[in-house]
Amino acid sequence: MKLSKRSEYGIRALIALASGEGEPLLQIKEIAAREQIPVKFLEQILLTLKNAGLVNSRLGSSGGYYLTKPADQVSLGQIIRILDGPLAPIRCVSQMAYEKCACPDEETCGLRMVMLDVRNAISGILDHTSLADVARRVETVRQDLAYEEQRSD
Repeated sequence: MKLSKRSEYGIRALIALASGEGEPLLQIKEIAAREQIPVKFLEQILLTLKNAGLVNSRLGSSGGYYLTKPADQVSLGQIIRILDGPLAPIRCVSQMAYEKCACPDEETCGLRMVMLDVRNAISGILDHTSLADVARRVETVRQDLAYEEQRSD
């Protein structure tokens, strides 16, 4: 599995919304600047996520984007599937977009067996890692770095 720029930027934008730093809404330009994402590309990504029901927006000078669900209820796997499609490396092991493979015996295909293990490992991690989990990890690392910086002064 290779993560596309679309999913990478989408996840980074949603982590910024999940982190929020006390702000319930973030403007697209602020997210783009903070995460170094092209604004036009981010607009497309957020529109897709909005159509999927993960984010919403409010217009106006105090408007911006916000998560529609608590961050602990949004998994990375869910985001990637919305933005990139199935996680499976080959279609014959996909749960979302299964297609029969060309091998003579799907049941005993060694490649299929290994790729199913790969798919299960990837989805096991991504489906059990929420935006809140990632936001907490980021905050912990930032605090550790700040502490180390203070100690070195």
